[in-house]
Amino acid sequence: MGKINIYSISIGLAVALFTVVIGMIITGNIDKAGPFILGLFALLAFGFNGYEKMKGLIFTTMIFAGVAAALYYPSYFTNIGDFKFTVLIIPLIQIIMFGMGTTMSIKDFAAVFQSPKGVMIGVSAQLIVMPIMGYVLAQISNFPPEIAAGIVLIGCSPSGVASNVMAFLANANVALSITITSIATLLAPFLTPLMMKLFAGEFIEIDVFAMMWSIVKMIIIPIEAGLLFNKIFGTSIKWLGRAMPLISMLAIGLIITIITAAGRDSLLEIGGILMFLVLIHNIFGYLLGYWYAKLFKMSEEDARTIAIEVGMQNGGLASGIANSLGKIATMGLAPAVFGPLMNITGSILASYWHGKPTEKKSKVLETN
Repeated sequence: MGKINIYSISIGLAVALFTVVIGMIITGNIDKAGPFILGLFALLAFGFNGYEKMKGLIFTTMIFAGVAAALYYPSYFTNIGDFKFTVLIIPLIQIIMFGMGTTMSIKDFAAVFQSPKGVMIGVSAQLIVMPIMGYVLAQISNFPPEIAAGIVLIGCSPSGVASNVMAFLANANVALSITITSIATLLAPFLTPLMMKLFAGEFIEIDVFAMMWSIVKMIIIPIEAGLLFNKIFGTSIKWLGRAMPLISMLAIGLIITIITAAGRDSLLEIGGILMFLVLIHNIFGYLLGYWYAKLFKMSEEDARTIAIEVGMQNGGLASGIANSLGKIATMGLAPAVFGPLMNITGSILASYWHGKPTEKKSKVLETN
């Protein structure tokens, strides 16, 4: 009971700080609200830890704390002396991909043969829905070319590991989710540059082969290293499997914070419009992914899976690509905004579906 009170008090204090922040915005003192906003997110994260249904929002809350810190105190997240923090982005992505590889084995890809229809529909939905939506939104955005290209880039990226977690929470087909993520990620070095050339070529110059090689270094090599590591040490180092999700989340948070600090000025200028367009991109990904699956008569469980796989893209990889092109402060903005928003909408959707068991889940509950 005492712990519950502590968590409740924490959320109550967060509400009080929220009121203070609103007051500062109304009175035109938002430039001085940094410490209050950071305190608000810290209290929320601690408070959410006391409620099972809220725990899924802790990571997103901490991401927002990182974004707020980067906006108010960018100098702490851009460089130390001559060392620029953007240099860390690609190694951090490689750590995330290595972690993904350590959780995989060749057996995981057996699902491709067990359920080829679901995998083909899921991957094709990603390749059709999100790039076209990204292109349309970039066209109507009226943003500078490099920032508009970032919207296309997030659409041309594969899904990330966050989609697998949301699939589990949403009573969806987790095995199918993991397989679609894996296949889409392994295809990314070849398909993402080609789609960028097709959909973003009018915004910026795309060197297809240079982009392919940069993605191979970020994805294929670390995943293969992770697979090899898992094959050699898999049974003896179980702690790594438990540690890697936490390490991956911290790496994603750090990437988003660094990008936000690097692109702070542009983000403050166009942040509201960019957030709105990115939110449309994300929500339409869920909607079109779900109905695309239903069009092919997929089960409710599989349709949920494909909706989440399409709507939740790998913002970290998109950021890494933008960084490899030397455009992290412009092209990297849309992925930086997409990441936190995707986690919020994904959590909301997963919670909604979690309360509505699929037919298969309902039958299991009835038999028990």
